[in-house]
Amino acid sequence: MNGERTWTALALAGALIFGAGPASRPLAGQAPAAPALRLSPLFTDGVVLQRDAALPVWGSATPGAAVTVTFRGTSRAVRADASGAWRALLPPQPAGGPYELTISAADSTVTLRDVLVGDVWVASGQSNMEFPLAQARNGREAAAAAHDSLLRQFFVPHAWSPAPKSELEGGPWRPADARHAGDFTAVGYFFARDLRRALGVPIGIIHTSWGGANVESWLGAAGQGLSRSAVDSIVAADRSYTARIRDTLRARLGALPTVDSGLVAGRAVWADPALDDASWATLPVPGSWETAGYPGMDGVAWYRATFELAPGEAGRPLRLVLGTIDDDDVTWVNGVEVGRTTGYDVPRGYAIPAAAVHAGRNVLAVRVVDGGGEGGIIGRRGPVYLDVGGERRALAGPWRFRVAVVETKPDGQRINKIPTYLYNAMLHPILGYPIKGVIWYQGESNANNDEQAAAYRRLMADLVTSWRKEWTGDGGRPFPFLWVQLPNYGPVDTVPPAHAGWATLRESQAAALALPNTGQAIAIDVGEAGNLHPTDKETVGRRLALVARKVAYGEDVEASGPTYRRFAVHDGRVTIEFDHAAGGLVSKAPDGKIGGFAVAGADRRWVRADARIDGDRVVVWSDRVPRPVAVRYAWSNSPAGLSLYNRADLPAAPFRTDDWP
Repeated sequence: MNGERTWTALALAGALIFGAGPASRPLAGQAPAAPALRLSPLFTDGVVLQRDAALPVWGSATPGAAVTVTFRGTSRAVRADASGAWRALLPPQPAGGPYELTISAADSTVTLRDVLVGDVWVASGQSNMEFPLAQARNGREAAAAAHDSLLRQFFVPHAWSPAPKSELEGGPWRPADARHAGDFTAVGYFFARDLRRALGVPIGIIHTSWGGANVESWLGAAGQGLSRSAVDSIVAADRSYTARIRDTLRARLGALPTVDSGLVAGRAVWADPALDDASWATLPVPGSWETAGYPGMDGVAWYRATFELAPGEAGRPLRLVLGTIDDDDVTWVNGVEVGRTTGYDVPRGYAIPAAAVHAGRNVLAVRVVDGGGEGGIIGRRGPVYLDVGGERRALAGPWRFRVAVVETKPDGQRINKIPTYLYNAMLHPILGYPIKGVIWYQGESNANNDEQAAAYRRLMADLVTSWRKEWTGDGGRPFPFLWVQLPNYGPVDTVPPAHAGWATLRESQAAALALPNTGQAIAIDVGEAGNLHPTDKETVGRRLALVARKVAYGEDVEASGPTYRRFAVHDGRVTIEFDHAAGGLVSKAPDGKIGGFAVAGADRRWVRADARIDGDRVVVWSDRVPRPVAVRYAWSNSPAGLSLYNRADLPAAPFRTDDWP
């Protein structure tokens, strides 16, 4: 959705906000030495290989070189082709490890250590899949307690390409320990943790997701029926848009700055209270810089403002509240750093030391780094103000503003909505790596309106079928494809809506259950009305693991909440029958009530309905609709009062009995 960001700091943000320098590079005029033997980035120490499947290993070497791959006493010899590419296929292995995997060619030998064989799951989607464990509810505690070396994640770096790539841009395997687990996908971590407990085999997660991405970006050209000319048109439009943005910024700024003059040898010179900033531009705060005359700009910019303190106030408790900032910030008061935060959706509140302020004029400076989409002091989660001993003093208004760095890469929050671009760079290079299945959490960026959400029905089916075909070929097995149905989000609906984008998208997701070996985890009860990124990822991961145990592993577990089967109308009351209601339905409301139902008559006007449980059925009615013809449950963007569950403590899935447009 508009405004959504990545949860993993881009290289720009990581390098610039904390003053880190670039990685070591060859001297100008020198090309880096090409290694004689190179493996795909997927193959590193700690790699998890899929059990009970033929195991391909690939990389590059000197063209024509003989390459030998040895694993657990079995060797395979292959020869690099004219381009230097090679690929060896090892026989299937049972779960186990750690082992060593050795690859040799001529005088070069690479030995991978701590290799595991278990089940590999691909975790993909947008920000709710990317959301890191450290920011989830109880996530820091879970990360600190993590000590499972048999649970690992491979992180696929953000990348895009107008054409399919053969290799990833990097990404190591990391174990689920206190040092690394906080960076895991939270949903993926809790999913894998529960599978580890149930199965007892190593679990590897290949995490390839990007906040704000739409489903079209994760589909290849063939998967969405795009011709060569259609792809060429998409690429040309992208390049034209980027060029227009650059021209607009150059017209305003002149030469686009690439080095932050506000930082000199690590010193924040633009935070100096004595700095003369009269020549700086002004910008309204809160608000994005894109809407204030800097369209499409990503990079670094500085803000400055002043506030006054009366004699005696400087010694009182002071707190600076900046709301939300896109994406990262470092903040100073009178040249003294008072706080820094990474992450666009994290509220900023910084205590100001008494020694940093004085009576009279004080200078506030904020350095903002933005890696894509909106940038600046957005203030999305509340006002911008100074708290002086409990008294709020508004800081909204025009602040001084100066651009320090304009990032020359395309906008990452636009590029991830271009058809095929993420597929080409972040998925295509993985194809062929044996996996157990896929977990998917995406759809928010495709639920902006009813038409888009309805189109997701076809796109979701295309995603599942095309990924399977491209991964394993026409004769390959339809590996398990599991997803999270979108949770509740947005203002709570007080009146049953006739239509709702998120409700329609959930229906589009559920339609893909008609495909074999699929499953979905219901999350309609764990969203947060005002938060696109609900923090309860443990419940989501646990439910996904239940679905996996049922669909992928054939266990006899209840993995679904009640799902609609059929309904009948008698004397103005609607009786609804459910599947997955063994032992009867339950209400989790303290008063036993069942909310979320609506009925309509032939006039198609929806009204709230009363409901009561009758064993494994629900009876629904409204005195305002004496002759109901249709019923809906949880059919809105953000339904309220949902309390219908089965005995397995799983929520009822949203549904409607009508097929009205």
